[in-house]
Amino acid sequence: MSADHKTPPDLALLQALETEVWQALVTGDAGADRARLAEDFLGVYPSGFSGKDGHSGQLDHGPTVAEYRISEARMQVYGSDMAMFCYRADYLRPGRAEWEAMYVSSLWQRDGGTWLNRFSQDTPVGGAVP
Repeated sequence: MSADHKTPPDLALLQALETEVWQALVTGDAGADRARLAEDFLGVYPSGFSGKDGHSGQLDHGPTVAEYRISEARMQVYGSDMAMFCYRADYLRPGRAEWEAMYVSSLWQRDGGTWLNRFSQDTPVGGAVP
């Protein structure tokens, strides 16, 4: 997923990048997950902070997601090499019947010709809007 270095990302590109991460969670492919995360990746989750090893390490025992849907996608572009992709994720964990939902914000940055996820924050759906 590379493009001209002067062309800022569009919504379709960011969703495709994010989908690669979700597909790694579905297939249990830690290598594919790691390939899209920056070395200094920071994840902020209801359970706490996580780095690249923690994010990929969740796949040590196989897939963590059975199905998912991305909706309400939007983005903010901060330059030709950086953008935030925000969306709602509805997902089903393996062996469970109840779907879960969260809002996700993922900061993507182009490093050379490769787009990497530098930061991600998950917010469970359900709280009151301030």
